[in-house]
Amino acid sequence: MSNNPYLPKLARLIEAVEMTAIEKLFRFEFVNEEDAKAFSYKPGQFVVVSVPGVGESPISICKSPTRPGPLELLIRRVGRVTNAIHKLKPGDVVGIRGPLGNGFPMERMKGYDIVLIAGGLGVAPLMSVLQYVIDRREDYGDVVLLYGVRSYQEALFRDMAVDLIKHPEKTSIKAFLSFERDDPVFAKLMEERPQNVRKGVVTVLFECADPYIKPGRVCVVVCGPPVMYRFVLRELVKRNVPPERIYLTLERRMKCGIGKCGHCVVGGATAIRYICKDGPVFTYSDVLAVRGLV
Repeated sequence: MSNNPYLPKLARLIEAVEMTAIEKLFRFEFVNEEDAKAFSYKPGQFVVVSVPGVGESPISICKSPTRPGPLELLIRRVGRVTNAIHKLKPGDVVGIRGPLGNGFPMERMKGYDIVLIAGGLGVAPLMSVLQYVIDRREDYGDVVLLYGVRSYQEALFRDMAVDLIKHPEKTSIKAFLSFERDDPVFAKLMEERPQNVRKGVVTVLFECADPYIKPGRVCVVVCGPPVMYRFVLRELVKRNVPPERIYLTLERRMKCGIGKCGHCVVGGATAIRYICKDGPVFTYSDVLAVRGLV
C-alpha cells in the first residue's frame, strides 16, 4: 500500500497567509516524519491536495526545493475543494499525493540567461524557479522577471515584486512589472522606476526586457492565464527564441494527477499528451507538435 499512487500522505496545516481577497498561501508539514524525509521535488511539479469528505484538487508547489521547511501552496478559492481548503485552520489535516508531473529542467538551463514571464496566478509555480535560481545564482546568467498583474490589491507576492524592482542589488534579478487598472501604489512606483514599471498587459514589458533576450543564450519560462500564452509566444517568436528553450507550465483540466482519468488528454490521432503526466511543463516545440496544448 505504501506505493499506491492514490494513497495520500497526511499533512497538517501550519499557517495560512491571506495574499488577496481570493488567494491564500498555505504552509503544510507532513504528519509522519518519514513522509517528510521522502518528499523531494523539482520546480514546476505539483501535488494533489485532498480534503476528507469533499474531494481533491491539483495544486502547484510554489517554493523551491533549495529551501527547507513546510510545503508551500498558493491556492485560489474557485470551487468546492478550494473553498474547503480556505476554511481550514492551523492544525487541520489534509491528504497530499505527489510530487507529480515533470517539472522544469533546471540542470539543462544551467549557463543560460533565464527570463521568467508570469501573469496573475501564474506567478505561483514560477516562484519555485525564481527562488531556485536566486539560491543557485552562480549557475545561471542574467535572470529577468516580467510580471503582469491587474492591480496592487490583486497582485500576488506584491511586496516581493516591489522590493526586486527597488533593490535589484539584493539578488541581481532584473524585475519588470505591468499593471492594467488605475492603481495609486503602482502608479507611484512607475513614476519612481519608469524603466521597470509600465501600464498595460505583460507584453508591454518586452520593450524593457529586450536587451536581455538574446536568442543564443536565453531560456524562457512562462506561466499565466491561457489567453496570455498566444501573445507572449508571438513576442518570443519575433525575437527568434528557439522553441525548445521556451518552457510553459500548462495546468488546466488536471484531475487525478497520474494519467488515469483521461480528464487532461489533449492532441489528436498522431500525437496525444496527458497534461498531468507528460507535463505540466512543456516546450513551445511540444505546443507546435500537439494540437490543443495551448
